[in-house]
Amino acid sequence: MTSTADAARPPGRPRSVRADEAIIEATLDLLAEGSTIETISVEAIAARAGVGKATIYRRWSGKDALLRDALRTLKGNVPQPAGRSVREDLITLVGAVGHAIDPRAERIMPCLVPEVNRSPEHHALYQNIIEPRRAVMREVLQRGVRDGDLRADLDIDVTMAMLTGPMLIQRVMRWHPDLDETTLAEKIVDGVLAGIRPSDA
Repeated sequence: MTSTADAARPPGRPRSVRADEAIIEATLDLLAEGSTIETISVEAIAARAGVGKATIYRRWSGKDALLRDALRTLKGNVPQPAGRSVREDLITLVGAVGHAIDPRAERIMPCLVPEVNRSPEHHALYQNIIEPRRAVMREVLQRGVRDGDLRADLDIDVTMAMLTGPMLIQRVMRWHPDLDETTLAEKIVDGVLAGIRPSDA
């Protein structure tokens, strides 16, 4: 994993990948156990990871940089659509919304919502994590407009909200227990596409 501190790190003794992983794991464990972004401390992370504070500060500029990398790890890699069709690509992206392979995400992500809403700094942290995913979906929609598959006057940002909102509320809040998540992404995409395709498509 490459942290935000890598670019500024001077040459010298190679970093320990094992220490990096232990620090990230300790951060996620503490968040999953109930620590908030505000209360979690570098001291607690260092103690859980079995490293000194200086080891963390050699790798990350501060707590926010460490949290950003830890939460990115929790969410996994940004999905890369195949590019065969707008519909297929959107189903891939919508299906990844609110999904994480790490089971700790179910305990961590819902708890971050009030903190993100309460703090401009935490909101900026969230935006930094989400924007790369938004950028991929934005490019798929823009490609659809360029190719004539979607309406020329399409509001890209509103469309992204329409696509991601239903899946996010279902996965984070379990809004409707009877919804079938195996087909939900496809149904969301098809419902939105019905309204944003050109009238002659």
